[in-house]
Amino acid sequence: MGKLHTWLFSRVHGGKLIYNTCWEDPRCDRKLMQFDEQSEIVMITSAGDNALDYLLDNPAKIHTIDMNYRQNALLDLKRAMYRHADYQLLFDFFGEGNFEKAKRIYYLTLRKELPESSQKYWDKHIKYFNQKGVRKSFYYRGTSGALAFFCKSYIRLKCSARKFSKLMMSATTLEEQVQFYNKLERKLFNPLVKFILNRHFTMVLAGVPKSQQNLMKEAYGGSQVDYIKESFRNIFTKLDVKENYFYQVYLNGKYTTDSCPEYLKESNFSILNKRQDRISSYTTTVSEFLKEHPGNYSHYVLLDHQDWLAANDVPALEEEWELILKNSQPGTKILLRSAASEIQFFPKFVLEKVKFDFERTKVIHKEDRVGTYASVYLGIVK
Repeated sequence: MGKLHTWLFSRVHGGKLIYNTCWEDPRCDRKLMQFDEQSEIVMITSAGDNALDYLLDNPAKIHTIDMNYRQNALLDLKRAMYRHADYQLLFDFFGEGNFEKAKRIYYLTLRKELPESSQKYWDKHIKYFNQKGVRKSFYYRGTSGALAFFCKSYIRLKCSARKFSKLMMSATTLEEQVQFYNKLERKLFNPLVKFILNRHFTMVLAGVPKSQQNLMKEAYGGSQVDYIKESFRNIFTKLDVKENYFYQVYLNGKYTTDSCPEYLKESNFSILNKRQDRISSYTTTVSEFLKEHPGNYSHYVLLDHQDWLAANDVPALEEEWELILKNSQPGTKILLRSAASEIQFFPKFVLEKVKFDFERTKVIHKEDRVGTYASVYLGIVK
């Protein structure tokens, strides 16, 4: 069964765009990492949103790395928007999530600015933005988008749940928001939904490998649903949901100018236009990148991929840490997330050379608008 799960995850992730938007809160990242004009960042690409967000802190260079070239292609398209489009066009594509002129604009203006691999991808998939089909929004494309579309459709079928979700978005106080969510929660997590969310395939669509599913189950008595339920409760009863663009985009299929990532705000367009060329993308692993591009990097943003390495390839995990430390300097900051409430997989040599700031991460983690990770670790090289 384990081999089957691994095969399924590899098949889905090896042939699809997984993330159409980043699922880590860059506001928390920037508070923890404290980027400045001296920063040279190594990070996982994901959907590219957070790399653009980090540019607002004026780092010298950002290296984005992903084994899935489609994720880099997505960032390439966004960067091309800054070079050869205007703010309105950027928002038509990535704010509204659909644009009837997308194909024409792509071939007239954007395509020639993309690397060959990204051209090949968008030649086939620029249709994601053209308003056709059942899933009209780009944010319902890719595997995470397909899952979001299913969840959104379910909520809309439940008219009362839809009503409560709208009311929650317009709540004027946190107390009122809590009341609305308490009513909504009972309808959302019914037996059918619990059954679906506990399925391996559902979690694969969300980009969650079996190793992370197991961490969720270990912490919550064998139930992924309880993990998700608690995450939702923290998000929707302790933080102001009106500014939570992460969930609003999946409910509505689009952002608004008031609730969107920083890279989609008009006030930031000219800044990112001038700085987008500080980003370089690589389709490879963190280890291979560091072997081919050695340096003294100031920051690493590793997302949660080490959960998978720890469960499936410990030698690769150890090699990655060896290379990170070799290509760091005293004071280098390393940020990673985990589905485990406490990470147990750090090699001994990492604990000897890296100090983890638990107090600061504990405070900032409570502000996380995504809330799907059990823990966040900020390491500082000694």
